[in-house]
Amino acid sequence: MAGSKSVVIAAMIANGGIAVLKFFGFLLTGSPSMLAETYHSISDTGNQVLLLVGIKYSERSASGIHPFGYGKAQFFFAFLVSVLLFGVAGWESLNHGIEELRHGGHETETGAAEFLGFTIDIALPVDAFWIVVAILLGAIAFEVYAFVKARAELKRQMAEYGWSGYRETFDKTSDITTLTAFTEDTIALLGLLVALVGVVASEVTGNPVYDSAGAVVIGILLMLFAVLLAWENKRLILGESLPGDVEINLKDAVTSHDGIEYVDDFRSMFIGAGKVLVTADVSFDPGLGTEEIDENIQQIEGKLEEIDGRVKLVYIEPEV
Repeated sequence: MAGSKSVVIAAMIANGGIAVLKFFGFLLTGSPSMLAETYHSISDTGNQVLLLVGIKYSERSASGIHPFGYGKAQFFFAFLVSVLLFGVAGWESLNHGIEELRHGGHETETGAAEFLGFTIDIALPVDAFWIVVAILLGAIAFEVYAFVKARAELKRQMAEYGWSGYRETFDKTSDITTLTAFTEDTIALLGLLVALVGVVASEVTGNPVYDSAGAVVIGILLMLFAVLLAWENKRLILGESLPGDVEINLKDAVTSHDGIEYVDDFRSMFIGAGKVLVTADVSFDPGLGTEEIDENIQQIEGKLEEIDGRVKLVYIEPEV
């Protein structure tokens, strides 16, 4: 949890500063790509705020209404991120870029931009193009820092659980907060590179279409990310179990325990990031007394938690 929170805080601070820089760059040139990237960074910042809210909410103690705690709050708030923030930002960027393309692209002018129906003119002693390039390069440096931090946390989880690569990690991790930050940083880097290429291409060729096309590409990237993240959240919100091989190891540990004749049913479900509920219907040796069965149940619970640190709650139901 601490690793996820530090990743989110670092990304939030970086994205907030980057959003201001990008908007300033848009005001200097009126670049559609810069405006699209501004939408992107604003959504990124809001993303981190919602994720922090989700982390804080998930830390609440279990109650009578929520007997298994509030761990799934992270899944819910990450889902809001994908639908409300990235979807909206992607749609706005896509629409803006398409509108500019329909009119042949936006002619970049030093210190001239149109925003919310207002034309803003800023007189500068230097070519605003170079300021925009500097802003984009600085933003890339910030995003690389955030990306490396998120990637390090995912790598740690890969090593801990033996996942072979990013694809398997996406399919099996319950740390949707870090997953969101990592994916967002990846898309942000791609978007910045697209914006940089579009701005430079328009400056070199004198054709503003490249810049407008960059806004379209950024919008598509954001919308694709929204769908991907929503899909990953769906599996956890609906109550995904532990991976099959992990469940088999845990079930085998119960089956091999002294005094156990048969495991009639074994189930698991993520109830939060890195938090798993395990239930089992177990047939004990008929010769065991009540106290002996209770002692065996406690031993089994401790064994399962020792095998996989994500197991936080264990319910063993003795079968007659």
